[in-house]
Amino acid sequence: MVTRRMRFELWLATTATALVMTGLNLPVQSAPLTEEEISAAVPMPEPANVPPPTISDVAPGPSPESPAAAPRRAGPPAAAGDSAQPSAVPAAATPETTTPPNAVPAAATPETPTPAVPPAVAPADAPVLTLDQRVAGKIHDMFGSRIDRIIDRKAKAAVEAFYEARSYAPIWSDNGAESARAKAAVTYLAGVSADGLDPSDYPTPSFAGADPSALAEAELKFTATILTYARHAQIGRVHYSRVSADIYYDLVAPEPGAVLTKLSEAKDVAAALDSFNPPHAGYKALKAKLAELRGRSGESGRLRMSFGKTLKPGMEDPRVPMLRERLGIAGDNADAVYDKALSEAVKTFQRRHDLAPTGILNSATVDALNGPRRDRESDIIIANMERWRWLPRDLGRAHVVVNIPDYTLKVVDNGATVWTTKIVAGQPGEKATPLLSETMKYITVNPTWNVPPSIINNEYLPALAQDPTVLDRMGLRLEHNRDGSVHIYQPPGDGNALGRLRFNFPNKFLVYQHDTPDKHLFARDKRAFSHGCMRVQFPDRYAEILLGIANPKDGYTVEKIRRMYGAGERDIHLATPIPVHLTYQTAFVDDAGHLALREDVYGRDAKLIAALKGEDRRIADVPVERPGASVSTKRQAARAPVTSPVPFFFGGLFR
Repeated sequence: MVTRRMRFELWLATTATALVMTGLNLPVQSAPLTEEEISAAVPMPEPANVPPPTISDVAPGPSPESPAAAPRRAGPPAAAGDSAQPSAVPAAATPETTTPPNAVPAAATPETPTPAVPPAVAPADAPVLTLDQRVAGKIHDMFGSRIDRIIDRKAKAAVEAFYEARSYAPIWSDNGAESARAKAAVTYLAGVSADGLDPSDYPTPSFAGADPSALAEAELKFTATILTYARHAQIGRVHYSRVSADIYYDLVAPEPGAVLTKLSEAKDVAAALDSFNPPHAGYKALKAKLAELRGRSGESGRLRMSFGKTLKPGMEDPRVPMLRERLGIAGDNADAVYDKALSEAVKTFQRRHDLAPTGILNSATVDALNGPRRDRESDIIIANMERWRWLPRDLGRAHVVVNIPDYTLKVVDNGATVWTTKIVAGQPGEKATPLLSETMKYITVNPTWNVPPSIINNEYLPALAQDPTVLDRMGLRLEHNRDGSVHIYQPPGDGNALGRLRFNFPNKFLVYQHDTPDKHLFARDKRAFSHGCMRVQFPDRYAEILLGIANPKDGYTVEKIRRMYGAGERDIHLATPIPVHLTYQTAFVDDAGHLALREDVYGRDAKLIAALKGEDRRIADVPVERPGASVSTKRQAARAPVTSPVPFFFGGLFR
């Protein structure tokens, strides 16, 4: 029922409306409505038809300053039971209202108490997080606290960026068990000894169970294992600085984020992991020989040849058939004659193993044929595989490789060896030829030899003390510098210590390749006689081949190069610079497919093997600062073709 007060209020509202319409020049009724007409015009709902109030009718909506209204930082799904703020439900849109001009303000309504709001309860249909989603949440949390004890600090940012991009979802576990990706990786790592690596360096955590925290930790531990393997496979288990101060390679470690992305997207996980190993043919050939050696039976992997009398061509001996088989020479097993063909094969074997190439089968040759014990031979192969990891992945379409223990230099173009020659390398000790990769940029014709300070101090000054005319007789010149030092040099000519050609690839050790007037040393099997630079047996032919590759349009030949010989120094710049790699291969596979072993002339095998097996091998990949820095002043002096200061007390010798 409509009360008198309600009708009166309706009459007031109607009167106000009429007044507004009058002000707007709108037509209105001339007489006010009666109370009965007002009652008839306003429909009143029955109380039974009014819906009951809901909690949303009395609960205030979130203010702009409240936490529920603020946007939430992106992250993994919140775990059930976490104290994360629930997402705000957007309020229903309210039609915009405007107050008409000249409206009568509404009467104040007495304040009534607001009903208490019951605590928020998660909807009954809220999604239940999977185990992997809860693991993701724990991985996210670990990056804020415990990650430093698992992931190397240098890799932390890249690893976190990788996981953040995938909402911290794990890649190595799948609902409390190893994922298929993890199983493939674990299987591969168990067999890395085939690449000369130690499987124990790459531990695998357990992915079994339903504890999100334990699974998150296992995830990151295995990620650390994978990153360690990738680094070892690509740049080595032992950093070169732990072997010698005269080694320098620009090692490029794999980027952690790229490693994880590659493995998370790989269809073949084993192939992806194997791709971090060196791609070079020389490395792969050694890997095959290592597998072959390990697959043999017995101590050395084959029957040992017995010692006996020294064999010369024409002699008979029951060991001859075995010797033929060992050297790959065809023949009748019933024929026990040590003939000329077998003698030539023995001579070739002797050359490869640094023995006098006499062609006579003696005890030293038999010992070399039997070879070292299998474990020792394996160690040598593994040490050489390790050194392959130090080299650049791309050696260059055309490049030069020097093998110091083999005393050879070869030019490679498009994967094929196009030329090989002998070299004389540095003496063991402080004069050893360094290991490096640099780029040859120019060739000097008629070079001047600027005597290095080490040679001046260690050789020429003592000689001058005995004979003041020694420099003149050696064709050397002496000049005084303003600072009181002297410059000793040898002008271009046939007797110049550098010969007629010098091959320049600027490097921190200041070594180069050059001609020499002392050709007789190339006849020796062991050729470690220089002060660190490399003497080339046929430098004019070497120059012709390099310039044919780098400057093909210039038409350089041996004859054209020789016509340039004279008294004036001249540089020929390579239009296309050629990489030069100075290596130390005491084990390699020759063109005939045989494993060739060379003397460890500088003792670098021994140091590397000790580092690979030593107590500190787990940190052996960390570089060390060697005494006197990576290139000592003394070593620089031994290489440097520069003006050299002489101690004051020698000054009287040069006046």
